[in-house]
Amino acid sequence: MTHDYQAARARVSRLLTRPGRVILGLAGAPGGGKSTLAAQLATDFADQAMVVPMDGFHLANCELTRLGRAGRKGAPDTFDATGFVSLLSRIRHQEDQIVYAPFFDRAIEEPIAGAIPVLPDVKLVIVEGNYLLCDGPWSPVRACLDESWFVATDEAQRNLWLEARHVQFGRTPEEARAWIASTDAPNAQIILATRDKADWIYVPALTS
Repeated sequence: MTHDYQAARARVSRLLTRPGRVILGLAGAPGGGKSTLAAQLATDFADQAMVVPMDGFHLANCELTRLGRAGRKGAPDTFDATGFVSLLSRIRHQEDQIVYAPFFDRAIEEPIAGAIPVLPDVKLVIVEGNYLLCDGPWSPVRACLDESWFVATDEAQRNLWLEARHVQFGRTPEEARAWIASTDAPNAQIILATRDKADWIYVPALTS
């Protein structure tokens, strides 16, 4: 367990000595800094790495409404887990074709298909998302990863980051806190229970 980002860099450097494509999974609770860590690693290893977020597999809002799940968007059953596993398999066995991954646009709260091109010569694909270590329809994900990390962020800090993100994308502070309590917090408990399945625990440094 570490607060030292340099330890994460060193671990990635070791992964890059493996032959062939390497897939690193970053799991953790909502708002815990997975995307930030993934982006930082991808920048530091820009000639070899790219990020594929799990969030691109959010079900569309119209489908969530049809299923009666719109009020708890972000729960495990509001994603296309099977589609996500299929994408990871394609990335694992990629040869000479571009594999396209979806992207989740928070400005419109919808996934966008074909937005992320995974090129055949990319050495390291960093996959980040909440449910990478969960069971049920998510259980095949672990076999697709060469290594998994759990981003274990202090709960108070995580909630501050979550509230700021919700406000940034249109909720009032009161609405943000209500959504965290009713939706993000229960999802976080599911995710935190998977922590011990990870190969390594990374603890981001706290910020004021």
